[in-house]
Amino acid sequence: MELSTLTTKRLTLTKVEESDAPRFFDIMSRDSVTEYYGMDSLTDPEEAVEIIRSFEAVLIANRGMRWAIRLKENNEFIGTIGLNNLNVKAKKAEVGYELHPDYWHQYYTQEANQAVLNYAFSELDLHRIGAVTFPENTASNQLLEKLGFILEGRLRGYLHQRNQSHDAYIFSLLKTEWLENLE
Repeated sequence: MELSTLTTKRLTLTKVEESDAPRFFDIMSRDSVTEYYGMDSLTDPEEAVEIIRSFEAVLIANRGMRWAIRLKENNEFIGTIGLNNLNVKAKKAEVGYELHPDYWHQYYTQEANQAVLNYAFSELDLHRIGAVTFPENTASNQLLEKLGFILEGRLRGYLHQRNQSHDAYIFSLLKTEWLENLE
């Protein structure tokens, strides 16, 4: 599977490169970013390189795809977005994303999600996109609902982070619902 470049009004979504590792580390080492991410903050820049390499391995195995979120105006790397647990035969995946705090509340995540959802439903012909969030992550939960996702329920003790288990919300969006929302 190849990773297509996606474009929006303000963003270009491209492959995450190893040269993005310092900026990715800057984002993922911030507790404000990882507080509701399901993993602890990075502490070593080499961890960022390893994660970027894992994005490529997952793509090669057809189990997911991850894009760098870049500003169109200057190509600045501001975060990533991806399809996790991708199963093209079963027509499903989960969306996940993170953004540098300097770019929060500017609708970049919404814009990137719309591009990835369009791609997932039209190019990959997926039927269902899921999303797993912390119940306390109101910003992400509200964004998903704005995009048309439906809250299906609470998964008890589903996420483990900072040496404790946390409940999670599971959201989903079906292709038919996405197409209805576009009309």
